[in-house]
Amino acid sequence: MMLKLVTSIAPLRDRVAEARRAGLQVGLVPTMGALHAGHVRLIEQARLECGCVVVSIFVNPLQFDRKDDLARYPRPLQADVAVCAAAGVDIVFAPTVEGMYPGEAECTVDVGRVADHLCGRYRPGHFRGMATVVLKLLQIVQPDRAYFGEKDAQQLAVIRHMARDFNVPVRIEGVATVRDADGLALSSRNQRLAPEERVLARSLHSLLREAERLVAEGERDPKQVTAIASGILPDDDRLRLEYLDVVDPEHIQPVERIEGPVLVAGALWVGSTRLIDNLLCHPSGAPQVAALPGT
Repeated sequence: MMLKLVTSIAPLRDRVAEARRAGLQVGLVPTMGALHAGHVRLIEQARLECGCVVVSIFVNPLQFDRKDDLARYPRPLQADVAVCAAAGVDIVFAPTVEGMYPGEAECTVDVGRVADHLCGRYRPGHFRGMATVVLKLLQIVQPDRAYFGEKDAQQLAVIRHMARDFNVPVRIEGVATVRDADGLALSSRNQRLAPEERVLARSLHSLLREAERLVAEGERDPKQVTAIASGILPDDDRLRLEYLDVVDPEHIQPVERIEGPVLVAGALWVGSTRLIDNLLCHPSGAPQVAALPGT
């Protein structure tokens, strides 16, 4: 199947139906575009497991809590389609805002307590908007599998709970974070970093690795873990740590004591760019978990 770019729902469904008649499983990779190697890893995993791969490219206005952030978000559609073609994608679905939201939405997804902490505390409405558009995409494409990066661990947890709670017949697949050589997690927002900011940005991964070390060496108090790890942040006016927290990986709730695998997650402002990252950390003697809990 040659790559097909579609911008509206009806022709997309026709192409997916054609794939299903051919006996192919359908994999969906939802994105907001500005594709990088992390997205390509998602596409590669989908390509391995599904005969038809759909990549959606849609900058969803409902999940932006700041208008300036929405306005600045990159939209290089032509380059993104080229990336998809090189990666073997079958269908690129790039709808308009009017196509996805033909009228003011009366119903949205109530994301519940899984969105109370971490980014949910600082980005009101973000996860409601994200979950709403993901549910719409799952309903539109009706894939067998959908692929999301583990860098956005809270987003992944919200989507897994949503799929279970609404009985959406899809397997949600988490794919490991792709990093640069210095540990910085790949993100579309990295494009905004000036060269000196790019050097500072690796501080977030350093904090997470310090937390990982503390947990592995026996520290069981999450407050101690975050206090000590936060203390290694360089003293630079361009850096502002929004949060560094220890939560359980499935429900994204704070833990009082570290007894098993925990997710250490952080958000760091580097200049005017907000970056997020996380690591799954294992205390000594606890069972090793290779990835975040799945569906």
